[in-house]
Amino acid sequence: MPNKNSLHMTPEEFRRYGREVVDWIADYYQRLESLPVMSQVQPGQIRASLPAEPPLRGEAFAAILRDMDAIILPGITHWQSPNFFAFFPANTSGPSILGELLSAGLGVQGMLWATSPACTELETHILDWLADMMGMPVKFKSDGRGGGVIQDSASSASLCALLAARERATNFMSNQRGCDGRLVAYASTQTHSSIEKAVKIAGMGQQNLRLIEVDERFALRPDNLAEKIEQDRRSGLIPCFVCATLGTTSSNAIDPLPEIGQICRREGLWLHVDAAMIGSAAICPEYRYIHAGIEFADSYCFNPHKWMFTNFDCDCFYVGDRAVLINTLSVLPEYLRNQATESGAVIDYRDWQISLGRRFRSLKLWFVIRHYGVEGLRYHIRRHVELAQKFTRWVQDDHRFELAVLPPFNLVCFRHVGGEAINQQLLEQVNRSGRLYLTHTKLNDKYTLRFCVGQTHTEERHVRRAWQLIQGTAGELER
Repeated sequence: MPNKNSLHMTPEEFRRYGREVVDWIADYYQRLESLPVMSQVQPGQIRASLPAEPPLRGEAFAAILRDMDAIILPGITHWQSPNFFAFFPANTSGPSILGELLSAGLGVQGMLWATSPACTELETHILDWLADMMGMPVKFKSDGRGGGVIQDSASSASLCALLAARERATNFMSNQRGCDGRLVAYASTQTHSSIEKAVKIAGMGQQNLRLIEVDERFALRPDNLAEKIEQDRRSGLIPCFVCATLGTTSSNAIDPLPEIGQICRREGLWLHVDAAMIGSAAICPEYRYIHAGIEFADSYCFNPHKWMFTNFDCDCFYVGDRAVLINTLSVLPEYLRNQATESGAVIDYRDWQISLGRRFRSLKLWFVIRHYGVEGLRYHIRRHVELAQKFTRWVQDDHRFELAVLPPFNLVCFRHVGGEAINQQLLEQVNRSGRLYLTHTKLNDKYTLRFCVGQTHTEERHVRRAWQLIQGTAGELER
């Protein structure tokens, strides 16, 4: 007879241990604010704490949970801390976590409509909800030629857009014969590095990615884009793709969509809009100005896992003509053939993404939207912007600091006027304190600190304490 510990977890055991895990998570959130934001461990420390060999026999669940505290927690950088101001947020919330738990419990493999109709139809419906919530053009909704799909990240969405652009430009011959080195893509010098990676993966070649100059606000210059396209055409190349960004990673710059869109329409280029960070802001009517010109876009993506309280991974990717995307990515082996697919009456999201398999991601998004409601989501987004603008005023009022650029939303880029060395030391010391976490970038070749307000539970007191720590640390360094 096998040892009892080797048996599957029974429903009653799952119920008991599940409560313990939920209690652990709830306790974690209660004490989260007191934990050092950045992990304080040294390289290799976590692995050194783990046994060299896996257990031969199953262990007690209580022992596993104890090791969460003893081994895992010290190696966690607390992205959900209200004192996390680094990168862009990857926030979550109670309803999102519970929706993810249900998704894991169902264990759905949603590659086809037939493999779980609710997985597909809820996703389609939620993406249409979001299109309406954000005031997006009707062409991006599923009742027309377009529609939306949940990708794992904006990186995957951008790759899918680039592949569709590649095939449209070559009449779907690149899928058959490969690229011939003539296709060209365009993005600004501030565009996310995922576009460079996508160009490599798509076989277009890094040398065929043109990085367009930016203006004083770090937004793409349409005049320079038009010049580059004309030069490439004269050289016998085939321009096919432009990525415009709403909310660049370094500075939250907003590329001028109306001008870029007119160029793309005139030249017949695919326009992809990456709004990974600030796309969520369009839920608020007063911030929808960021979408001016979006009617020119062939595709659009934003990340609810950044600023809509939905845990990673969850990117919403829209296309104006789904047929191009499906024809680019569809492969139908015999083992996937089924009556529903062949009827043409259903969506099979496997044809909208790189991988075949897909999780039931829309559940957590459904939970979030229903829990907060549109007004609740608007409240929190507006509050984060208000806190970032307050931080901006504090920077402006301290003669030792300067803004690198005026912040449009919730990212403040600032620096000490004393130069690169003091800014580096400032960043290192505040992060080493464990009381907050900042990251940096370079703007106009100057070392710049980034302060992003976007975590679910960040309040004014956290922002105020962060500024006080920054000021105090600067004072110590100046002495």
